[in-house]
Amino acid sequence: MHAYSPPLDDMEFVLFDVFDAEAEWAGMPAFAEVDRALALAVLAEGGKLAANTLAPLYQPSDEEGARWNNGTVQAPSGFGEAFRELAGGGWFGVAGNPEYAGQGLPKMLTVPLEEMFWSANASLYLYGALTVGAAVCIDAHGDEELKRTYLPKLYSGEWTGAMALTEAHAGTDLGMIRTRAVPVGDDTFEITGTKIFITSGEHDLADNIVHLVLAKLPDAPAGSRGISLFLVPKFLTDGTRNSFASASIEHKMGIRGSATSVINYEAAIGRLIGGPNQGLANMFTMMNHARLAVGIQGLGLGELALQSSTDYARERLQGRSSTGPKNPDGEADSILVHPDVRRMLLTQRAFTEGGRAFAAYVGLMLDRAKHASSEEDRAAAQGAVDLLTPVVKAFVTDRGMDGALLAQQVYGGHGYIVEHGVEQIVRDARIAQIYEGTNGIQALDFTARKVLRDGGRALQQLIAGMRETPVREEFSAPLGEAFDVIASATQSLLAGSAQDPDMPGAVSVDFLELVGLGVYAWLWARMAGIDTPGEGGRSKVEVARFFYAKLLPKVFALKRSIEAGSTSVMALPEERF
Repeated sequence: MHAYSPPLDDMEFVLFDVFDAEAEWAGMPAFAEVDRALALAVLAEGGKLAANTLAPLYQPSDEEGARWNNGTVQAPSGFGEAFRELAGGGWFGVAGNPEYAGQGLPKMLTVPLEEMFWSANASLYLYGALTVGAAVCIDAHGDEELKRTYLPKLYSGEWTGAMALTEAHAGTDLGMIRTRAVPVGDDTFEITGTKIFITSGEHDLADNIVHLVLAKLPDAPAGSRGISLFLVPKFLTDGTRNSFASASIEHKMGIRGSATSVINYEAAIGRLIGGPNQGLANMFTMMNHARLAVGIQGLGLGELALQSSTDYARERLQGRSSTGPKNPDGEADSILVHPDVRRMLLTQRAFTEGGRAFAAYVGLMLDRAKHASSEEDRAAAQGAVDLLTPVVKAFVTDRGMDGALLAQQVYGGHGYIVEHGVEQIVRDARIAQIYEGTNGIQALDFTARKVLRDGGRALQQLIAGMRETPVREEFSAPLGEAFDVIASATQSLLAGSAQDPDMPGAVSVDFLELVGLGVYAWLWARMAGIDTPGEGGRSKVEVARFFYAKLLPKVFALKRSIEAGSTSVMALPEERF
């Protein structure tokens, strides 16, 4: 496994050259004291922590894994000290509400921080990642007492958070949950039921673990309309151990250092967050935050795969260039002379650097949605966030997995061998396509809820704004053509879905990928417009040309697939499967 090197230079380029973050922050009073120097200092310190503390534990923690013993869970060796560094540095509260001891930094700045932590050690960062989402949910929907009790401890990392949604029989269809909440007075409830797939539901890295649990009140309406959200801490405020425990931890394909528990709640004491029967809407505050975080996880692992395979390709000598030896004094040239190896590395780079810009853009929209000076600007930004959240989660994690597999392919047979470490990246990247809502569900949400529900207006507005951005002339026409393809496919989707209820589900994965490619094309055109080609540049122009020539043409095939509708998908009778 090659050492992880934080891509600080590219992060600086994206934040300040592409999106002019300093000017953006200057226009938001909440970030008036945040400037380029402060931001770069924060990123540098986060990068040191990622490279020097988290990354060395990445491969050993996979070999050791988390351990369960009679309800207690031990994280891998070294995680305790590393987690205390994360917590002690205040890294879980960097974007937290300053009224409750958070640091209040821009989300746009925390996005590259998260990327570095995910790249360095996804299993370790998972113990704290949901803490940030839990804090966001409590800040948005909790009462003043809950905020003052829990937010400072979550921001400091003394306590961590966990999200308890799934049950063995109820995954995507949460309306089927059976966990019950019975009122017992003093605004408290007894929570009884079993939840599965609870990331960091039990571990030994923090003094307390705050579970946000979906459950149903005795008189709740049927289905998803009857779900409420409860805060259920491992230890109550008086120090009493609450009555829930880890029944087991899962033995997983990847992220083996992260403990994923089955949790049994036996009349555990909880507090209602938000109103009765509003739990699903309130939990989505945390879930949407988690979906952005998981998208960044896919980006981070894609970056790790890119660094590893690029270093390997530079060093691996095999064969000769078809145009003559490039390393005449050696017995072979590096595999970088071979066009197919270059294709794989450039594909990784195009999607990784494009994903970094995409994540920063969504972070900027989140900052504008909360802090822009005008209500109109806040509403427009929130609309972009709502529209793009499933795209971030699905498209970025799909490309992260693609990048991990391409890195393994660059290694050849060595990529299949454990000691080289790239197969671990493949295993770890896979989960990002599955949890926090599978990517198929994200695509359906994007297509049916975000696009069809408003007749495609939000997507049209987003594309219209992107069309107005000045870009390098050589990319202007093909970018416009890609946007035209998206517009045409959207009209086909709208027209076809009006006649065919199965069409959204049949074409949603293709439709999300089509939009993702279009957004990346816009971002690459922007980045190339700022860079200088050739020596002394950042290679943005050259990588953009590769993206436009080799990756963007897929939009035409996706359009044809979307126009084909659901007929071929639904024609085979169920009994013939």
